[in-house]
Amino acid sequence: MRSMLTATLMLVAAGASAQAQLTAPTTVGTKPKTVATTPIRPALQTPADTANAMGQAERLAIQSDLAWVGQYNGAITGDVSERMVAAIKEFQKERGGKQTGVLNPQERSVLAETARRRQENVGWKIVTDSGTGARLGVPTKLVPQQSADANGAKWSSSTGTIQIQLTRRKQAGPTTAKLAEQERKEPAGRKVDYTVVKPDFFVLSGMQGLKKFYVRGTFKGDEVRILTILYDQATEGTVEPVVIAMSSAFNPFPSGSGPTPRQTVEYGTGVVVSDDGAIVADREVTDGCLAITIAGLGHADLVAADKDHDLALLRIYGVPGLKPLALSGGSAKSAVELTGIADPQNQAGGSAVSSVKAGAAPIGGGGDVALSPPPAPGFSGAAALDGDGKFAGIALLKPAVVAGPASATPAAQAVLVPADTLRAFLKAHDVNAAGGSPDAKAAVVRVICVRK
Repeated sequence: MRSMLTATLMLVAAGASAQAQLTAPTTVGTKPKTVATTPIRPALQTPADTANAMGQAERLAIQSDLAWVGQYNGAITGDVSERMVAAIKEFQKERGGKQTGVLNPQERSVLAETARRRQENVGWKIVTDSGTGARLGVPTKLVPQQSADANGAKWSSSTGTIQIQLTRRKQAGPTTAKLAEQERKEPAGRKVDYTVVKPDFFVLSGMQGLKKFYVRGTFKGDEVRILTILYDQATEGTVEPVVIAMSSAFNPFPSGSGPTPRQTVEYGTGVVVSDDGAIVADREVTDGCLAITIAGLGHADLVAADKDHDLALLRIYGVPGLKPLALSGGSAKSAVELTGIADPQNQAGGSAVSSVKAGAAPIGGGGDVALSPPPAPGFSGAAALDGDGKFAGIALLKPAVVAGPASATPAAQAVLVPADTLRAFLKAHDVNAAGGSPDAKAAVVRVICVRK
């Protein structure tokens, strides 16, 4: 109470002092009183403040890169934490720099490039298990052999030194505590040295025979899904950063307890890339269609698909007056403008072309870029232009590449497939995309997929 009263009196005194300085003295010749003042110093900005001022996509990218260089072992959520700041300081210390907890542009560039090389070295990809719909990251170069059955999927190295298993089973009344206890005992001989049990997931790690193991599991209803990673101790230096990335990327129930359901009618955006009817679209939007229609122009054939970058090449025939987009030059720097056509449910049935702004930040290896905030549904396949109005790539909406706790359901995020990747895709399929107009609004079309 005394401190509150003191503060109130100080405020009143300050107000009176200010008023005294603005009012002329009432007595002639009286000198105004001098009021001693103390300058107020602004609070210093902490590393956490700096990180919080970044976009979500950039924080996700920094956490992911720190994990890949072996400095960060937390959930990759984009949330700022003491662990994230400490990881930045450790990275700076190893490079002989000042441990500020804030990456300067040169340090950020080195971190991103180091992480990219390590991802490329192991062939890191986010995959969706066809049997369960679960999403997980897989180091495809380390575990090139894959098999699957009704109980899950398995990836392994040619010699069996590294094994990754995704298992599923039905179990009445599961809890994470019960599941963790089961995994401790099966198979026999496991020696657990680390345990985390939360209401929505559990983690165990230790030794299983001569191999190290890591287990992360969860459940939904009576459906149990568990990720197990086994690796020889000799591979620890290579596998440990991958284990952290796999744990953070593991999303066992991205859309319910089964494979991702497909919409009966799905809408996306396409970009006309040649005057003879070639159109680029999102492969996911055009997958499994009984018929593909370009609104106002007619039926389209699916000519080719790039599964690595989720691009589809469509073609319509006999349509005059098409206005392809110029695909030369351009790159995503810090921001782009996306031009597309939203899902008609978001436009009250309309079909208007619109443009929105999005921030751009690199994610992982391969040159892909995260866009934030993501545009409206229907924009998947939208054209992206850089600040100079030049083509920068194709925007795709997809489930988040990284995830935090296993129970989290990822929101859709926007990923930019760079212009160079698209041009290489078109060249590989003999599409002459030379020329064209910089007018993105004239080049985008609505893609409609009809399934069973």
